[in-house]
Parts: sequence; structure tokens; C-alpha cells
Amino acid sequence: MSNNEDEKKIVELDNEALTKAGFIGAFESVKQTVEITRANPKLLDWVTWWMLECQKISAEKNANSPYSSPALSDAPTMSSQPSTASTASTVVAPHLISEFERVHYWHGISPNPPELLYRSDLESNPFPVHLPGTRWGQLPVKTAVGLFGTALNPIWNTIAPKIITLFKKRSIKYSALMATRFSICDGDGNKKLSPIVIWIATHPTTTSAEAAHDASPDVLSILEDHQIMGVVVEWYEGSVEQLTGPPLMRVVDESNPTCHVRRALTAGLGMPIAAKVKENTYAQGTVSFFFHDGTRVLGVSNQHVLHLDPTVDYEFKGSGAPKQYIQVCGIHRFQQILDETRDLVAKNITEAVRLTELIVELKAKPRSNDVDQAEEDDEALEDKKTRLNKVNKDNAKLHVFFKELNGQWLDIGRRTIGWVDWAPKITIDIDECRYTRDIATFELEPAKFKDSFQGNVIQLGNKFTSHEINTMFWPNNKNPSGIKFPANGLLRIRGVVTRKLLATPDCYDENGDPAFIVGKDGNSTDFTVGRYSGLEAYVCDELGKESIEVAVYNYSKTSGNFSAKGDSGSLIFTGDGRMLAILHSGMPRGLSSHVTFATPAWWAIEQIKHKYPNADFNRESFY
Repeated sequence: MSNNEDEKKIVELDNEALTKAGFIGAFESVKQTVEITRANPKLLDWVTWWMLECQKISAEKNANSPYSSPALSDAPTMSSQPSTASTASTVVAPHLISEFERVHYWHGISPNPPELLYRSDLESNPFPVHLPGTRWGQLPVKTAVGLFGTALNPIWNTIAPKIITLFKKRSIKYSALMATRFSICDGDGNKKLSPIVIWIATHPTTTSAEAAHDASPDVLSILEDHQIMGVVVEWYEGSVEQLTGPPLMRVVDESNPTCHVRRALTAGLGMPIAAKVKENTYAQGTVSFFFHDGTRVLGVSNQHVLHLDPTVDYEFKGSGAPKQYIQVCGIHRFQQILDETRDLVAKNITEAVRLTELIVELKAKPRSNDVDQAEEDDEALEDKKTRLNKVNKDNAKLHVFFKELNGQWLDIGRRTIGWVDWAPKITIDIDECRYTRDIATFELEPAKFKDSFQGNVIQLGNKFTSHEINTMFWPNNKNPSGIKFPANGLLRIRGVVTRKLLATPDCYDENGDPAFIVGKDGNSTDFTVGRYSGLEAYVCDELGKESIEVAVYNYSKTSGNFSAKGDSGSLIFTGDGRMLAILHSGMPRGLSSHVTFATPAWWAIEQIKHKYPNADFNRESFY
């Protein structure tokens, strides 16, 4: 949907537009919002198309409807629907490219794909054109895929310079020359792979379709001279721009409606990360903690999160060596942020409808002769109006945030935050302790972190109130007085639970017994609370390899799982902010898990200091 479309006010739209968009008739909650908004335009004139769409999407998800975000799916939005105008089939002279084909040829490769300038197989491979008055099926969905194992691969570095020389002779101002293939999925779900495509981008307005048409045979001739047959040349306009991406988001006050959903994109512990080399596996993990090594700042996580091969040692060789990049939020985690933002908007819309109905009732209520009752009604009315105004402002902020997500963060390449520095192989025989060494480091990209970096801080989110957190971590009066979580929800991590203290905790549970109540903030399960087992666990895998682990149990029957897949690398910490362990595995049973395994933090830090003798874990600014 275009920006202009999604900002339209619901009170300005007729039934036809609302019905066509699926806002009327599908879900009772959405229908009710439309009705209440229309009946009370002075109170709800701020409700927009986008907000109603969020409510509809949330309702579909709750009804287990197979729906995914238009921003990340192949579902055509209003602005990308096939045109039914007569101009759709109009051919652009002189080379038989219709307006419809120009706009929709690369449908699917991005939310807003480039427009086709020219292609060499126009005559042999006509694009299906929607004729006015005929029924239109679903557009084919294209995905650009890597090119491997073809005859072109070993000689591409020979052919590409020759094509560029051709461009220069013809005064074609190219901006990018690529070779690719497209995976094409039709409306029935059938997929096919396109021929090899020489994909050429030219700087906007510098190259005509005629010039592309005239140059294409020469490009194909160069390929044929090297026995590369059956290739297609495709042209479009576009300039190469740096995609460094935005800095990580700042932590905001809890009064900001984006406070919780933005946590995954802030520079705090628990940050969800994914290695670029494992992008296609959807493997994700979590940042354990940060430390300074001279002028560099590094992050820590599991080796199996940051590196592809757990059986080999890896170390970045420095300037000029290829980098193994790390990204914040893999594909699934980013989709979760989009979904959570929509859900917040939907929740706010439902609350706005409720408040509006209460305001209408209070206004219609005859004024009581009882002074106290009349005063109470006046206060209630003002309270409802104030809360409705807050909901309005919150949704406006959420809309700005959502547009920022799609505009600045949608491209996973823009979510690169650093590169692997050291990833020793996973092993259990470093010393007599037999702990699992599953740790690795990555150097942080300064531009991403320098403005928002706060050091080792846990943002606790809004899953629990401050009272609930304090009660869970310190349920007994024997615990040290004055210890409580900070009011701003940011817990600074300082110090480590020593080996000795792991065996003799200085806290007590609700029964008065010594205990370590611990927390963690992970990619999958967010902030959770658990109970350190007290005794080390002895673990043996299917191959007979034995190790010793820290074990953490779920906090209670109703607390949910302490961890799940995707939480690897999470720091397990105590209520007063000491590192206890680095999470690396668990024992799942279906979707449930009753125990989590981890490496003691004191030992992991010893290993890090062997590699980085000057490591400083306590600095609170990037520089």
C-alpha cells in the first residue's frame, strides 16, 4: 500500500472502498471499529486505513489464518495490484514492452521492484498481458537466486570486462552488471528456474530502450564467443547507493509505545543476531555481552550462532581478509517485530472503540443531583478523553515507527552490525573442568553502536511489572535489603558469580532455602526467569562425548519455558546484575523444555581473557 493510501481517514471512505479492502464483513472487531468511528467522527477522525489494516491482520492471525506481512510476502498490496486500466496493455514503442510488463515484470524480487527497460527475449518469451475485461490470475512471483555451477561461473571474470568495454564504446552509462537467475513461482505454486540473465542497470535517464535494444545482440555475441548459449539480457534503470543502514535504535522511556517492540533493534544484551553465512538456515541466536579490547568493542555469543562450522577454529585475519558478517534480527525475528507493532496498533484501536463508547454513554447520561456522583462522572469523562487522546498519539508514533522499519530495516543487508573476530571450535576438553567451550566474538561496527551504546545493560521489557520482578528474584525477607530492579527497567551487568559462590549462593527462595533466581533475555522467549540447579549437570551426547554444564530449570508451572531454540548465546544473570552463565542448549520435548544448559560465566570469561588479555567488561560508552 502506498503512503498516501494508508494515511487515509476511515471517516472519509465509502462502503465500497472498505468492503473491497476486506474491512467490512470479515471480522466483527474490524466492522465494529468502522461503525463506531463513523458514528463518532469527532472522537475517532484520526483512525486511518493503516490502523484498520493492522487490526484486520491481527484478527486474521488470531484466527489462525495463513497470512504473512505484505512487507515480507508475495501478497500484492493495493498499490501493486495488476492494473485493469486500458493503458496496462498499451505497447511502449518501438520495442513491444507494454506498460503492464514494464511495471510488473520483476514482481516479487522486492516490495518495490525496478521497472523493465528492455529485455532481449521479448519476441521468444512474451509476458502475459492483462487485457481489459478479462479475468486476471495471480502474478508470477520472481526471486533472484545465486548462480552456481554453470559454464559462465569460471569465466565470468573474463566476460564481464568485455561487456563493460562494449558499454564504453556505445557510451552506455551502466551502474551495475550482474549475472543471475530467477526462481519463478506461478499462481498454482509451481516453480521454474529462468535461463541465465545478464542483469544490467543503467544510471537513470541516460540510456533509452532503443540503446539497450541495439546493444543486447553484442552482449549475447560476447557470451556466444565463449560457448555460453541461451542467455537473456535484461535492462533497468538504477543507481548504486550505499546501504550502510541506520544506527541501532536508542532505548526510549516506557511511556513511548515503541519501547518494547524496538528492544530487538537497540544496543542491549539479548540482542537477536544471525550470521550472514547461515542466513538460509534461519539459524538465530542472542548476544551474551560486550567488552572493550583497546579501541575495539566486541560482542560475545555462541560459536554455533556466529560460525558455520563448529569443528574448526576461525580467526579474522585483519584488513583485506573476507569478513563473516553478523546481522541484528534474522528474517523471522524481524517479521516478529512487524507483527508485534501491528498487534499493538490493533490493541489500541480496540481500546479506542471501548473508550469512545464509554465517552458517548457518559455524555448521554443525565447529570446526577448527587454532588459526589456528578463529580465522579465528570472525572470519569475527562479520564476517558485523556486516555483516548493518548491512544491516538501512541498509534501515530507506532505508524512512524512501522514506516521506519520498512524503510530503513527491511533489507537484511542494512541490519549488518559487525563481523566475526574469533570463533574457536566447540570443544569440551580445554581443561579438567570439561565445560563446553561454545563461545565466539564479533567486532562491532562503530557507526551502528557509537551513539546508542550503554555497555552491558539488560532491558527487561514489559512482560512483568517491577513488583513482579522483584518478588520473583527476591521472594524472601532474608535477602539483602535494598536490592531491587531499577525503576527504568535497565539492569546493568557488573561482576561474575564466582565458582565458589555458585555452590554457596547468597540469596534465598520463598521457602527460605539458599537459591539463585536467574534471568535471561533471549531472541525467542524474551525475558524469562528460572532457577539455577545448584549442582552441575553431567551431560553425554549421542556420540558419547561427556561434558559438565550449568543447569537452569523453569521458574514455575505458569512461568513458561526458560529458553527455546533461538535463545543460544543468551546471558544468564542474577537479580543484582552478575553474570552466571552463557546459555547454549536445552532438553526440549515438543514445544516444551524443562531444563536449560549453559557454560559458567566465570570460566567463559577466563577463556576470553586468554585471547584478549586487556578485555574490559565494564565500560559504559563506546569510545
